[in-house]
Amino acid sequence: MITHVTDTALWVAVHRGRESLRPDAMYQDPLALRLAGKRGEKIARKMASGAFMGWMMSLRTVAIDNLIADAVSLGVTRVVNLGAGLDTRPYRLTLPKSLKWIEVDFPDMITYKNEQLAAETPTVSLERVALDLSDRMAAQAFYRTLGQSGEPTLVITEGVIPYLENEQVANLADDLHAIPNLRYWIQDFRHGGYRAGVPKMWLWIKMRFAPFKFSVPNWFEFFAGHGWRLKKEHLLADMARDKGRPMPTVGSLGFLMMVMPKDKLEAYNRSAGFAMLERAGDN
Repeated sequence: MITHVTDTALWVAVHRGRESLRPDAMYQDPLALRLAGKRGEKIARKMASGAFMGWMMSLRTVAIDNLIADAVSLGVTRVVNLGAGLDTRPYRLTLPKSLKWIEVDFPDMITYKNEQLAAETPTVSLERVALDLSDRMAAQAFYRTLGQSGEPTLVITEGVIPYLENEQVANLADDLHAIPNLRYWIQDFRHGGYRAGVPKMWLWIKMRFAPFKFSVPNWFEFFAGHGWRLKKEHLLADMARDKGRPMPTVGSLGFLMMVMPKDKLEAYNRSAGFAMLERAGDN
């Protein structure tokens, strides 16, 4: 069972690894199951809704992979992954060797990842920073160090924003915008928040120690108010269609989708996706 938000990294890693074992895998992530370990597998079993989560995580992974490639083509020379968890993109993606990649997460997560991947060689220039991002003053100090070089930088917050309060997200958006060379920002999004459409009992039982908090009617309007505008998006429904991966209809989440009226289901599916934002006013 999930007892802290960091456990979600183990949960997600299981599903990334399982995708790699499929004959029609959309990507290969051979390190994911090793990082997830037995605890990750146990969490995945306890959380249930495995088919739905696997579907969602696989499409999210592919979408963000593509958005990273887009950012690099736009001239980004550094990537900063906030709340990186057990992400392995610096090892599995084909990226310029000169690309600088910084992973930021809780100290225990950084220590675990360093130990598990000590013998692996990243394809980019990789650095890890132990930092509790909820300590705003410490986070701001870190962001200022990112501004010292002036190099064009992409920020990633994959799976991070839903667990923050609205005020914390507003502060994060403002703090990142205060650093001019932080040009792009990749996020997963759901208008209305990630609690929308999910059974309340499942949220209470499964996610009570790592609850979804951030909730706004229109995700992009919120960030526009803090200096960030939409650059590119991949809607979840479109990706599912294009990749030939229809949403599974098993488990409690799947049942909810089955009984939802067609118009509401369409609206629900198209309210979620993956986006790259850019600083408003920049070219």
